[in-house]
Amino acid sequence: MRSALHLLAHFLVPGLVAPGLSKWLKPMRSWQHYWFLMSATIVIDIDHLLANPIYDPNRCSIGFHPLHTVWAIVAYVGLLYPKKTRIVAIGLLIHMALDGIDCVLK
Repeated sequence: MRSALHLLAHFLVPGLVAPGLSKWLKPMRSWQHYWFLMSATIVIDIDHLLANPIYDPNRCSIGFHPLHTVWAIVAYVGLLYPKKTRIVAIGLLIHMALDGIDCVLK
């Protein structure tokens, strides 16, 4: 059940953030556009395919998978600065925060 809620959060939290971003960022886009881009960052979980087993409900992703390391997170922070990558960076950082919360709750 917790795994399903965690996965759902990767789509719900960007949905909660997106309307505020559509008002804050220029040029304004629809909140659905921002939600889609931030939700699409779930693709970084492709690095889970390198693990054995691929899915372990008791494993913390942060620091284990290559795209979930501290250095990767630093790169995601760097992506906040160019306007063209800002929304994706916010989505990646939300993803890392949700995975970090999941680590604490284990």
